[in-house]
Amino acid sequence: MQVVILAGGFGTRLREETEHRPKPMVEIGERPIVWHIMKHYSVFDIQDFVICLGYKGEIIRNYFMNYKLMDTDISVELGTGLITQLAPSHDEEDWKVVLADTGLHTQTAGRLLQVRKYIDDDVFLVTYGDSLSDVPIDAVIAQHKKMGKIGTVCAMQSMQRFGVLSFSDNIATGFEEKPKGSGDWINGGFYVFDRKIFDYIDEDCMLEQGPISRLVQDRQLAVYRHTGCHRAMDNMKDWELLTDEWNSGNPCWKIW
Repeated sequence: MQVVILAGGFGTRLREETEHRPKPMVEIGERPIVWHIMKHYSVFDIQDFVICLGYKGEIIRNYFMNYKLMDTDISVELGTGLITQLAPSHDEEDWKVVLADTGLHTQTAGRLLQVRKYIDDDVFLVTYGDSLSDVPIDAVIAQHKKMGKIGTVCAMQSMQRFGVLSFSDNIATGFEEKPKGSGDWINGGFYVFDRKIFDYIDEDCMLEQGPISRLVQDRQLAVYRHTGCHRAMDNMKDWELLTDEWNSGNPCWKIW
């Protein structure tokens, strides 16, 4: 199964970091946040990724193009350019990563539509390049198949400002983008979709404002409720809290 990671935004609320690199490459510890996201999925034997590039996408591209060289001990013969790996292979050696340029100003639904040609399966996963969780992906997939809807979204509880979900019998009945207030069930940004989702994308728009709202209207969006960890990196305060949590040695999202 494949995971589409939406990683093309400008990250303007994290400008201190994103002036020089895209938000998914902002580091938590010594690893970019997109690496933490991918490690989470790999725990569930999901190692096939499609990353939608946009703002400063070349930095993400270079990171993965040089991953093996930067992540293991090597020897280099300067005359021939022969590179020999000295250390054991890293845990990510089975990852497959498609790096797709989806445009500088494209919105999230438009980015998803552009990578349709790289999605091989009838069911696939989608997430954002700036949120962490310990959500059990296998359970989310199982509920998606059980409910038989076009989409499934993970509802989580957070004090941060995100789109609030209302639902009944695990079917979404309403979605309000970034309302005032806190403590509600929010759209955690972890999705499972059938390919029929592409029938709901007919323009370059935000995923939540277009396709997700239409799925709600058609009662085609199931909900998986997750009461565990949810951490989003929206601004510098969020980054500082994530870094402190990682440095504590017990970050709530780390399940590997």
